Amino acid sequence: MSLAARTRAVLHQALEVYQDSPRATSWLQRQLTRFDDPLRLAVVGPRGSGRSTLVVALAGEAGPGEMNWFRTPADDLVLMDTPAIDDDAARSAVEGICLDADAVVHLVRRPSEANLEFLHTLRDHPVARAAAVNALVVLSRADELGGGRVDAVLSARQVARRYRVAPEVAGLCQDVVPVAGLLAAAARTMTEAEFAVLRTLAAVPRAELEPRLLSTDRFAAEEFPASVAAVDRIKLLSRFGLFGVRLALTLIRRGADTPSALSDELLARSGLSELRARIDDYFLARRDVLKARSALIGLEVVLRMEPRPAAAPLAAELERLLAGAHDFRELRLVAALSTGRTVLPGELKAEALRLIGAAGTSRTDRLGSDPVLLAVRRWRDRAENRELSTRERQAAAVVVRSCEAMANGSV
Repeated sequence: MSLAARTRAVLHQALEVYQDSPRATSWLQRQLTRFDDPLRLAVVGPRGSGRSTLVVALAGEAGPGEMNWFRTPADDLVLMDTPAIDDDAARSAVEGICLDADAVVHLVRRPSEANLEFLHTLRDHPVARAAAVNALVVLSRADELGGGRVDAVLSARQVARRYRVAPEVAGLCQDVVPVAGLLAAAARTMTEAEFAVLRTLAAVPRAELEPRLLSTDRFAAEEFPASVAAVDRIKLLSRFGLFGVRLALTLIRRGADTPSALSDELLARSGLSELRARIDDYFLARRDVLKARSALIGLEVVLRMEPRPAAAPLAAELERLLAGAHDFRELRLVAALSTGRTVLPGELKAEALRLIGAAGTSRTDRLGSDPVLLAVRRWRDRAENRELSTRERQAAAVVVRSCEAMANGSV
């Protein structure tokens, strides 16, 4: 029986135990209902980290209010734009939102300024501590990390590669992804009028234009070598940033001569596609596992807030579920292998990722045409091979458990 099915079963048992408590039954029923809802992703970070901007980039639209809820076009994800984490009151409110979310994207401007205390706080909950598999860290101003050059995001990816294996980060999140959030949002929502202004600027001889692209003051100055009003240039700066303007002009000169072509090129260079791929791989592909995690957190809250003798078997079952939830180990290993925190030789890495469900969680996706018992023996030998490192043997043990589940018919 899958983790999601076992979690549903224990929630139904809890509804029977707490049938005389309207508050508890309402809360438990909510956990059951959420299994059929889109995945909830909370976007959090301090003021100035670009939370709302990234939400717009992911959703492709803007919305009203301090905390916005969006459904992505595919209707498989609800984005939660939370208040800035600037004081204790805001922190407490955002913690509550994140415990109600299925996954979290934590924004930081740069590694040197990153305050990951909030992610530590989210792990204070006993269920969250046992299953720390639902967070991504985003370097949300990747263009600044790269000095504003047109290849800035490429430079930021090198920073992210070093940061994601740092000991203080590895245990808190699945991955670290760089994104030029302002550029991504502008690319997703670029208008025909904005493209027309950019195309006019791209037609200006580079010798005349380049000095104006050295600073925002020069670019917004009244005197300018093109028939583009200062107000239009200022609007471009607010939407794309100086980095985005430079990059857009370069791409137009290279042949991105339609709004859709330019938008595609900007998105490819913003890092947004990589972030969305990580959200797909770590969160959406395992939505049932993450929803079960959220439901178990909800169950623990009820058991803690309204303890009663009849609930003792529920508490014991909760502990068993957490101790035996192999799905969480698979998610951690997918992240460890993908980020380089755990290293296996090339072919072994690809096989391990496939067998633990990185390319799809169905039996066919995992096994292909391989005989499952042969895979069990092959990976059991690796798990018991003392010539391998401890991390390699631990990784092999997780793969063995996944193969055994397929051999037993539970996958």
